[in-house]
Amino acid sequence: MGASASFTEFLSEQLAPLGRITMRRMFGKTGVFCNGLMLGIVSDDTLYLRVDDQNRASFKEAEAAPPLSYVKKGLTIDLAYWPLPDRLLDEPDEFLAWARAALAAARRVAATRERSGKRSPTSPRRT
Repeated sequence: MGASASFTEFLSEQLAPLGRITMRRMFGKTGVFCNGLMLGIVSDDTLYLRVDDQNRASFKEAEAAPPLSYVKKGLTIDLAYWPLPDRLLDEPDEFLAWARAALAAARRVAATRERSGKRSPTSPRRT
């Protein structure tokens, strides 16, 4: 299960200062987008934020919990999304700081894909 209606509403309110927040169902989960960039994924009403080499140190607290993963051909594949610590749900300023760091990581990933010519599934087709 992805995000419940109440959790979706909560996230939309909390993340609104970042820009246009949208969410959509993806593979049984909910993708969290800001201005078209996916900064997080919700699974079972848990928000997982985008992590990369540049923001990993800031997210050390989240490292204690397992990252979002899936099983493919018997192997567990860890994704670059780490869970937001529950305590941050009651700390809007710190929550937003983590979300900004995740959005910055999403921008870096998008820029890398553009430079390499790889198109993300949400990118428009080039004609």
